[in-house]
Amino acid sequence: MLTSSAFINGINLTWDDAGSGPTVLLIHGFPLCRTLWRPQATALTAAGYRVLAPDLRGFGQSDAGTDSGSMDQYADDLVELLDHLGIEQVAAVGMSMGGYVLLNLLERFPHRISAAVFAVTRSLPDDEAGRQRRRQLAQAALQQGPQAVADPFLDLLFAPQTRIDRPRLAEEVYGWMVNSPTAGLTAGLRAMAQRKDATPLLAGINVPALAIGAELDRAIPPEHSRMIADAIPGCMLMVIPEAGHLVNLERSGTFNRALLEFLRDAVPSPLNTDAVLCNC
Repeated sequence: MLTSSAFINGINLTWDDAGSGPTVLLIHGFPLCRTLWRPQATALTAAGYRVLAPDLRGFGQSDAGTDSGSMDQYADDLVELLDHLGIEQVAAVGMSMGGYVLLNLLERFPHRISAAVFAVTRSLPDDEAGRQRRRQLAQAALQQGPQAVADPFLDLLFAPQTRIDRPRLAEEVYGWMVNSPTAGLTAGLRAMAQRKDATPLLAGINVPALAIGAELDRAIPPEHSRMIADAIPGCMLMVIPEAGHLVNLERSGTFNRALLEFLRDAVPSPLNTDAVLCNC
């Protein structure tokens, strides 16, 4: 895994790059970072894919910049990263807020996306109560720092039993959140609050698509994944049992198999075989 940084769209952007073959772009959720994708990067590179996992601006090791934050800006950063690397088209996996960014890419840069995976995300915008909660959380982060976001999100991100059975995983994820720059957290909250309804876009998506939900997800319940799958022509659906919002970490084997089975048909690689799938 090669970690790189470059001046992209006005900020220093950091990303991991590994493997060779068709490129899979992994877009993390809020308030997380590219390390989220560690189990998927291992499985994808073993299956013959190139993995590109950036830190969105203001998260992980990427600069926050001075702008207020928007889905357009996150998407623009990623397109400029692809241009910087000379990559014309990718299969993209967007988790939670990363799914909102993926929907923006599909609306504004559809020719750059060869296949789309919507993981624990939704197309609907926040209602007014949801926007108000995000504004209040952003204000709390400005006053108290990242812990004001990390504390409530830790309860939302995992299935209840996971925090009991895997305390070290919960501690690691908490560390990612509490070390996030406050400017990035507040920009992300504003961007999510201001995002528009992407539901009208779904019927026009004409690339292979997969929606992945999690049975015990308290942040974005699985009915949102079903809604996406029902609206996109030919979209596949997988709801993973006994998993919360961080389904790719809590049930990484099941998640990886679903992802690789989808990519095997949507964006084939020479190594994505049944033998590889069995070893996920």
